[in-house]
Amino acid sequence: SLIKAAEADDKVHPKSYDLSSLRIIGTVGEPINPEAWMWYHKYVGQERCPIVDTWWQTETGGHMITPLPGATPTVPGSCTLPLPGIMAAVVDETGQDVPNGQGGILVVKRPWPAMIRTIWGDPERFKKSYYPEELGGRLYLAGDGTVRDKDTGYFTIMGRIDDVLNVSGHRLGTMEIESALVSHEL
Repeated sequence: SLIKAAEADDKVHPKSYDLSSLRIIGTVGEPINPEAWMWYHKYVGQERCPIVDTWWQTETGGHMITPLPGATPTVPGSCTLPLPGIMAAVVDETGQDVPNGQGGILVVKRPWPAMIRTIWGDPERFKKSYYPEELGGRLYLAGDGTVRDKDTGYFTIMGRIDDVLNVSGHRLGTMEIESALVSHEL
């Protein structure tokens, strides 16, 4: 990611630039681990700019889970809470809600403005990809592994569910493994 590249390369490190005009910074794309979030906050946001860490997809037509700058307390690595009207949830492989604090699959339970309606010329592929029968055919499958905090209800995206390793019988997302590696004292 760009954040990791800037951290590692002195030629593009933020300390080389005047960032005093920044008022807010954001992230999109791959999940950002807490260590990268803290670096971004310190060196790019200069510990004064709120970070809008978002979750959305091209298919969703806009942001779905994101803090409201200045109103939502942020937590490193978390995209916080769904926007009003967005019914996001974390479920198991059968579509049943999982308790907060337990990992699962991110879904959206109800329609929302700007959502994808079909795949041009291939409505069956649309149904199989985004509303699979394994989840009851009624939940939008985002394709991301997610955990919801026990206390705050905040969502943390752990990575794509197709980027999973089986380690001693535990399914671990690549984001979980990366976070463990970068937080380890070598």
